Amino acid sequence: MDNHFYNGILANQKRNNIIKEIFRKSIHLCSALVPLFLKIQYWFTISLLFLALIIYIISEILRRKGKTIPIISKITETAARKRDENKFVLGPVTLVSGILLASLILPLDCATIGIYALSFGDGLASLIGKLIGRVVIPGTNGKTVAGSLTCFFAVFISAFLFCHNCLISLILGTFAMFIEVLPLKDFDNLVIPIFIGSIYFLL
Repeated sequence: MDNHFYNGILANQKRNNIIKEIFRKSIHLCSALVPLFLKIQYWFTISLLFLALIIYIISEILRRKGKTIPIISKITETAARKRDENKFVLGPVTLVSGILLASLILPLDCATIGIYALSFGDGLASLIGKLIGRVVIPGTNGKTVAGSLTCFFAVFISAFLFCHNCLISLILGTFAMFIEVLPLKDFDNLVIPIFIGSIYFLL
């Protein structure tokens, strides 16, 4: 009876973690739309991203003080991971900051490649790693082989569909995979779009 109860708790926790991860990464994947908006209205999109960043930071500061902003605070609470409990949830800040920096310092085509790498590569890697990842890579803070391979293929495919160059796409996918493996926590959101976009610029 005790074992069944304990196993039930573990199964429920795992299910909740997967639901949270799906919710978090659906936000991640939506960032793939940013390059389209940048192409249509560049500075308006940049302004909206800055505004979203400021509103989120204010919302998090208020949430830490026990006050909430409708919708925003609820989204943060729903998406927060175990390690983020009772802390400032940094992920959305680094996500938007990474997109903004890539968009501001890189040509639009390079920023697009970098944002796609963040959205599809990093986003799907974490999700697939949680869902089917079994083999954990040592020293990576829980990253899995399945997640890393997903990152490679997601970046390779998204880059190839954009630039139509197999070799460049292979190089970008390989670099993205190695960055994703690093135990950077939320800071991979900053590194991936800028680094991958810069590599594409150099190639």
